[in-house]
This record gives sequence, structure tokens and C-alpha cells, in this order.
Amino acid sequence: MTPEIRKLVTYDETVLIEGFRKAAVPWRMFAAAAVIKNPWAGRFVEDLKPEIKAFGPVLGEMLTQKILAFAGGGEAIEAYGKAGIAGLDGEVEHASALIHTLRFGNFYREAVGAKSYLSFTNTRGPAATPVVIPMMDKNDPGRRSHYLTLQFAIADAPRDGELVIALGGATTGRPHHRIGDRYQDLKDLGHDVDNPAAV
Repeated sequence: MTPEIRKLVTYDETVLIEGFRKAAVPWRMFAAAAVIKNPWAGRFVEDLKPEIKAFGPVLGEMLTQKILAFAGGGEAIEAYGKAGIAGLDGEVEHASALIHTLRFGNFYREAVGAKSYLSFTNTRGPAATPVVIPMMDKNDPGRRSHYLTLQFAIADAPRDGELVIALGGATTGRPHHRIGDRYQDLKDLGHDVDNPAAV
């Protein structure tokens, strides 16, 4: 059992000027997405595991390789994330199923040497629904300079019975980041990392 892939879509953005000032290092974000037939569309399926186990590794490896080709290698990627969109005949659970499995995400995590979890969105919508990929530093979730969001759309996807599964990456944080990180906030508030709201 393998995913039926209708198309692969890539996105590559390089920002040279941000906030009316030239970036010292170009800000580059990119994504790779697979548009696949939703094997559960149009019906309620209790057990999603067979397709998760079969599709997750295929999609994880394929999309990771495309991301690595953009970046020139895993070490160049500093921030990362993922997204899934179900077409209108699917459930948000279907989009979640294929991105929230280590069988999918670990290919990317291992390839870039990451420790942070992959930030994500999982949504449902018609064709041209924005693919929104939030990202964070691959090793430090408190590094706010690398809180990024990549967004693009695929004009004809997802169709009602399809899923869009995507990975995103960035080689830098925001060019002129100046809001500090969460650790300084925690220090100022007298709170700790494990209980930031002190509840």
C-alpha cells in the first residue's frame, strides 16, 4: 500500500529587504508538499493505522529529501515545521494522521539533527486553502528569532478527496529580530521553563 500522489509542489522564498532594511544574510524559507488521494475520504474509518504506517514513511522521506535539496543539506536548516490539509470530503483527523506520526516526522528530524518538536497546522478546506507552516528553531523552542510562518497556496489542491501534506524549513531566523527570547521573560517574571505561567 502506497500513497497515490497526484502532484508535488515546492515553494522557495528569499527575502533581501525586511522592514525597510537590507538583511545582513538573506532570509530564506522553503517548503515541499505532496498532494495525495485521501484513503479515508467520504466515510468514517475507525482504524487509521494501516495507512499511517504505510504512507508516513514514504511521504516523510520524499518531502525531507526535497527540503534537503533546497537547503543544501540538513545542517543548513535552522527552523522547521509541518502542515496537513484535508479536502472537504475528509476530516481534520485525516490531515493530522499523516503528520502526527514519528513515521513521518522522524525522517526530517534525523536529517537535520533536530531535538525540538515540529510545529504544525492541521486544517480542512477547499482548493487554494493556504498551506500555513509555523516553524521554530530545530533545537531551541524558546528562540523567538526563529518563530516563523511560511504560507503559500496550491490553486487546485486539495480537491475534496485529497490531502496536502507539507514540510517547511528556513536557513535563518527573522533578519532584524529584536524581541528577545522566552528565557529573558521567564527570568524577569521569576518563572521557570517547566511552568512558565506559574500555575
